[in-house]
Amino acid sequence: MKRKKGNGLKRLLKFVYIKLVRINDSPQRIALGLGAGTALGILPGTGPIAALCVAWLLRINRMAALLGSLLTNTWLSLVTFLASVRIGSLILRLDWHEVYGAWLEFLKNISWKNFLKLPFLKVILPVAFGYLVVALVVGSVVYFITIVILMGVKHGKKT
Repeated sequence: MKRKKGNGLKRLLKFVYIKLVRINDSPQRIALGLGAGTALGILPGTGPIAALCVAWLLRINRMAALLGSLLTNTWLSLVTFLASVRIGSLILRLDWHEVYGAWLEFLKNISWKNFLKLPFLKVILPVAFGYLVVALVVGSVVYFITIVILMGVKHGKKT
């Protein structure tokens, strides 16, 4: 039997939906966990362990945070990097082409020595600001979508 191309994504989304609906916790804590995990999965240098620690500290759902982190950790890296460069450059009023070019040059010869040579204000700071904005926006959107879906499902079960 031949599978359709879009079947994998559809199955993944159905799996995530079922897992979230079956978590025995409040919709708010689940949505906060998923939103926080998604945001932490986007930020470079953080991931599943950071998501679990933050969820534990904030007393939000750890399983949802882990799931959010795993869904965004490496899969969206290229997209979030490009968005971060553009947004961070826009915030600091820099030419994003120059920032992007400096990062590409760094990635060709990646090392701590070369990283420390990067100009902080013109290269590192715009990308860091960009990642922070992208992570907060995507995490917030995931939170709101999740809370709407879960409240609808929980409300549907009560009637």
